[in-house]
Amino acid sequence: MNICILGSGRGSNCQAILQAFQDQKEQNCKISAVFSDNEDARILNIANSHGIDAKYLPAGGSSSKLDPSLEKAWIEQIQSYNPDFLVLAGFMRILSPAFIHSFNENIINIHPSLLPSFKGLNAIQQAWEYGVKITGCTIHWVNSEIDSGKIIAQAPVRIMPTDTLELLQQKIQAAEHMLLPWVILDIANGIIPLNHV
Repeated sequence: MNICILGSGRGSNCQAILQAFQDQKEQNCKISAVFSDNEDARILNIANSHGIDAKYLPAGGSSSKLDPSLEKAWIEQIQSYNPDFLVLAGFMRILSPAFIHSFNENIINIHPSLLPSFKGLNAIQQAWEYGVKITGCTIHWVNSEIDSGKIIAQAPVRIMPTDTLELLQQKIQAAEHMLLPWVILDIANGIIPLNHV
């Protein structure tokens, strides 16, 4: 399986994926490239340090979506690596239906809540302020609606009375670092089928 990762920030999930592949000497999948809409994103440095192509592509303005005039370049650049599926690891842009269909809807995303609860931005804070006692993270297939695609896997995180919002964020991130590499490996090994297989 050939995989491309899209991210916008620190790249901690990307680091966890690469570490898991290294630890398990995974032969069934390869991260071919990492793409970011943020020229200064640490995820690009992480990719470089592992000998993986790191690509910054402008996404246009401050919109939450890829600028339509730039979307074609994104699709073409990613398709040049012929990926079997894409992983959104902290990618802060909403993908258009055309983009999603360009990759046969084989795109997974990780979201820091137990979907369908607390969709969209600031999901951890949403859960914290609502007062739920269990939250977590979800990996799902990407569709044209925000955080609404078919759920692949979830990991629960209990909110303890002594937790702070910062500690909860750390606990959810730790759960993400466990869950995302596991799901990718299961897709690569055929345990979890691709979205259109």
